[in-house]
Amino acid sequence: MNAEIIAVGSELLLGQIANTNAQYISEQLAEAGVDVYYHTSVGDNPVRLSQAVKVAQGRADLLIFTGGLGPTKDDLTKETIAKALGTGLSMDGEALESIKAYFQKTKRQMTPNNEKQALILEGSASLKNENGMAPGMFLKKDDISYMLLPGPPSEMRPMFSKYGIPAILGTLKRKEIIYSRVLRFFGIGEAQLETDLEELIDTQTNPTIAPLAGDGEVTLRLTAKHESKSVAAELLDGVEEKILNVVGDYFYGYDQDSLVEVGMKLLKDKGLTLSCAESLTGGLFQSEITTLPGASAVLKGGVVCYQDEIKKKVLSVREDTLKQHSAVSEQCALELAGNVRTLFASDIGISFTGVAGPDDLDGKKAGTVWIGLAVKDRPAKAFLLNLAGGRNGNRKRTAKYGWHYLLKELT
Repeated sequence: MNAEIIAVGSELLLGQIANTNAQYISEQLAEAGVDVYYHTSVGDNPVRLSQAVKVAQGRADLLIFTGGLGPTKDDLTKETIAKALGTGLSMDGEALESIKAYFQKTKRQMTPNNEKQALILEGSASLKNENGMAPGMFLKKDDISYMLLPGPPSEMRPMFSKYGIPAILGTLKRKEIIYSRVLRFFGIGEAQLETDLEELIDTQTNPTIAPLAGDGEVTLRLTAKHESKSVAAELLDGVEEKILNVVGDYFYGYDQDSLVEVGMKLLKDKGLTLSCAESLTGGLFQSEITTLPGASAVLKGGVVCYQDEIKKKVLSVREDTLKQHSAVSEQCALELAGNVRTLFASDIGISFTGVAGPDDLDGKKAGTVWIGLAVKDRPAKAFLLNLAGGRNGNRKRTAKYGWHYLLKELT
């Protein structure tokens, strides 16, 4: 079975609200083994909605509509679909009584147009709305299934989960499970990752491999389909092993993991403490740490040393270093990392210094960054970055590279 989700509402096209319903339904359908190939948004217009229905009928077995089930004149989803299917509407007595009870309970007058919310497609199964008024409905006609759901997420989600998914599962001849796993990578671009994995991607069948870049990182979504969840997991394990054999150096986590979360967990597990010297990043690295519970077990403290005077007076960077090499240098990064570790008596010191941009500084191009790393009982190291991007983008990527190098050093 493949599905198309059609969201009805002019407010979606005007950008007044985001279509989170489609995202939620797609996630639920994936777990049920239903492929979603199209998302469509259409305004409150019967002609355009009819056209959308006609197009979807030619490419999907299951059409799911959200929105347009309310009492007002622009709520026209079920009327339009009834006309498209050549069927009528009938009153859902239970839903009507529920609507009347709501108005009695709230001591409000029920206007006649509210009865419209209790209408459902003739021959359809009613999907009870336990969080609102308008019921949903499910109808199979000419080998195509139609499901109509309310637009408000607070009504749609529980209805779809409790009544919608069971109705869909009842029509599936083979109940496959779609099981996904996201692998997260940093320090390698999407193009390079795809090139390195070209053979695996070109020969993918089940599981499939889908690369996605965003926010300076690259992810691979692995998706396996099988009736048995355990077999699907085994399929994913096999392809994951092949991927990590090629690009495992850049892998850091799964699904919703973030670099800072993975890094903090590693430091906690090893019982290591951290201190930071931040010039370029201006406290961003420490700020991200303190968003996590238990940060005090790892972070001892840090210094935002934006000006050279602070680098000298607080973190004891030698004046000769700044004169001969400048603040944006390997030598300065190493001194900052080592001296901040000493100052806070931590196991690890990390430093960030560079030119955020957009302009060059002291003969150094915008995007030139040095990260210093001083780990107890190990030689200090410094890493050079040449970033291309906006000022804040460079700062955020620098902070992520800090965790990237820290993870590589400790694992």
